[in-house]
Amino acid sequence: MIRYQKLGYVGINVTDIERARRFYENIVGLQFVDTASDGSVRYRCSDDYYNLVLHPSPHPGFRYVGLMLQDDQQYETLRTRLEASDIPYEKMSSEECSQRRLESGWRISEPHLQAAFEFYRPLPEDQRICFTPSVTRIRRIGHVVLATPQYEQTLAFLRDVLNFAESDEIERTIAFFRLFPNPYHHGIGVGMASRNILHHVNFMVSEIDDVGAALNRFKRNDVPVVFGPGRHIASNSIFLYYLDPDGMTLEYSFGMEEFPEVGPRAPRTLPPRPESLDSWGGVRDSRMSTVGVVHPFEVGSGWATFDTPAGR
Repeated sequence: MIRYQKLGYVGINVTDIERARRFYENIVGLQFVDTASDGSVRYRCSDDYYNLVLHPSPHPGFRYVGLMLQDDQQYETLRTRLEASDIPYEKMSSEECSQRRLESGWRISEPHLQAAFEFYRPLPEDQRICFTPSVTRIRRIGHVVLATPQYEQTLAFLRDVLNFAESDEIERTIAFFRLFPNPYHHGIGVGMASRNILHHVNFMVSEIDDVGAALNRFKRNDVPVVFGPGRHIASNSIFLYYLDPDGMTLEYSFGMEEFPEVGPRAPRTLPPRPESLDSWGGVRDSRMSTVGVVHPFEVGSGWATFDTPAGR
């Protein structure tokens, strides 16, 4: 089985890089790292070199996710699983790894979402970074959730090919996977939607006070809050969802169920009703999770341009 260390980073597209920088630094509380050679801007919210990358684009949305493997041996298991399912993959060149500050990396296109999934090992020297919290005591990037009309097929791929472990599902609505053997209830989620979209990106905070303070900060700065505060039944997390300047959905959460590697509880299927999303009885704003396309990626061709169809 493929063994993962954690969700390491997420890349997103933004339409106004300077506006996004002000928001993610001053409102979200990420720490600026650097501007990469391709013009993207890197941020950290943990003791990794970076965890979120902003890419300038005419269309906001998801660009890639980086999944840290537990060790180099996992590449061979990954290769075996991909080849058995006829899934093409590419190895990042030494030049790209240097630019991305990775020791090594592979990349695939998830066949249903057409989303870039990256598997990597970090540079040893970049595992001694120290994150400095500012307006919010963020602990780590928590998870990313994508949504697709090919819901069941995507769940099967993540479970059967990539060895993500099912934690829970709200029936035919959203499913949660942990990156085995990482203990957190979910690092990747998949929702049901009429098109491939970015559902949200999550940041896990240190204290419940960070959620309350954020709510007041959002009010002072006219940041739309679209769901919460509330409590998810599936993960037991306290949550607060809000929108970035492009209208993409972000989340702060505090507290999350953790699973043991051996003898974890069985995954649950919760009924598709509002109480399964929020045990406090909150109601989602209609703007939540409506902005953010999945930037189509194809192995060998790269990311599609937005003025031409994806290369499939």
